[in-house]
Amino acid sequence: MSSHREAPEISKDPVADSTDVYAFVSPDRPDTVTLIANYIPLQGPAGGPNFYEFGDDVLYEIHIDNNGDGFPDISYQFRFQTVLRNENTFLYNTGPILSLDSPNWNSRQFYTVTSLVNGRPQVLGSNLPCPPCNIGPLSTPNYAGLGAAAVHSLPGGISVFAGQRAEGFYVDLGAVFDLGDLRPFEQLHAQYGMNVFSSAAPGVNATAALNVHSIAIQVPIAQLLQSGSHGVTDPRAVIGVWTSASRQTVRLLEGNGRIISTGPFQQVSRLANPLFNEVLIPLGLKDQWNSLPPSDDKLFLSHVTNPELASLLPALYPGVFPNLAALVQAGTARADLQAILLTGIPSGIVPGFQNNTGTVLADMMRLNTAIPPSASPNPLGIIGGDLAGFPNGRRVMDDVVTIELRAIAGATFPLVNKSFTPDGAASLVTDGLTASNVPSGFLSTFPYLGVPYSGFNTPPS
Repeated sequence: MSSHREAPEISKDPVADSTDVYAFVSPDRPDTVTLIANYIPLQGPAGGPNFYEFGDDVLYEIHIDNNGDGFPDISYQFRFQTVLRNENTFLYNTGPILSLDSPNWNSRQFYTVTSLVNGRPQVLGSNLPCPPCNIGPLSTPNYAGLGAAAVHSLPGGISVFAGQRAEGFYVDLGAVFDLGDLRPFEQLHAQYGMNVFSSAAPGVNATAALNVHSIAIQVPIAQLLQSGSHGVTDPRAVIGVWTSASRQTVRLLEGNGRIISTGPFQQVSRLANPLFNEVLIPLGLKDQWNSLPPSDDKLFLSHVTNPELASLLPALYPGVFPNLAALVQAGTARADLQAILLTGIPSGIVPGFQNNTGTVLADMMRLNTAIPPSASPNPLGIIGGDLAGFPNGRRVMDDVVTIELRAIAGATFPLVNKSFTPDGAASLVTDGLTASNVPSGFLSTFPYLGVPYSGFNTPPS
């Protein structure tokens, strides 16, 4: 949900609304990369009788750029089809669902996976079943088993999953959108007129009992790169990843309740780096941003190099961020944010690391595939000394809210300007949450996001 409901039009179309993208070298299969795209935000588990599902009329895609031009060299397309066993019952299931072909499961969904490599399509798998939603102990008594059965093997050593998962993105939405009233720093907020640290309050995870729908694919690294041998310092080891959803341009509403879609597909949603459209792009441009490819992101450069939130932090927390305030007042362009979000970080800035894709300005999740998984992952990623974490791709447990808050507050600006001294609060600002605030936890194997919360047991005990 790092970009849930982030633009006016897509907020009205949740089945096409991309909420999170993850890209990481698989910890249990380090010769592969796992790519995850989440859709359908803020799912209350008790969502019957019409439980959540992918859109049959939506084209879902995960894109990979392996030459740094901001255009996809490889895309994985997903199309879904819903099949009803019995149209004369209102029930999603008429008894316990014990397998993916259970006769008790009435509303099932299947999908086709197609790869496009330099524009050439190849169907990798068809009629692949999704798991059901997690209804409760009577309807889905062994949900973990149903989820495991929905992991399918495709040619070339590829694994794929599409279905409901527990929301793994943790964020204090209530605090963030209440004028940045971050609970650990509440006594520093402008409304209190205080400029000293006081006792910190923990954050409240607004997504703690919610689900999403995930499309996950695990691919051998060699299939994603240009040919050759690639080390950590080689730009050819770096891929750019993003997801998109598209709808056909014509939608016909028939009098019998049927909806017919026709015409060419038009992109209505995209996502790579978390919170990019949600926090950096102004309201009047958000829908336009969703319709464009990453190669056009030069149009939005000023919103990255002079982000609105950087000017709001000193106003919301007076006296807490004086050096950031001076930086904003001087109109200094944030070259650090441009590198992190639009080009990748060049060699020589972070010792032993680079994920640079060249000069093209494009919002892509950049991953250096030559950096192995960490034996002791730090959820703060690179700013926590863990080169396998965000913004080198993104793992499911990475604390992207804290990382991006600290970056915008100025903690990363010394990487490109050694003379700048970050405010003390820049390395402390947080919404007060960690991966421990995700009740479901995470899986150690593909598809990594946890078992979805059940409607019967919500909120989770």
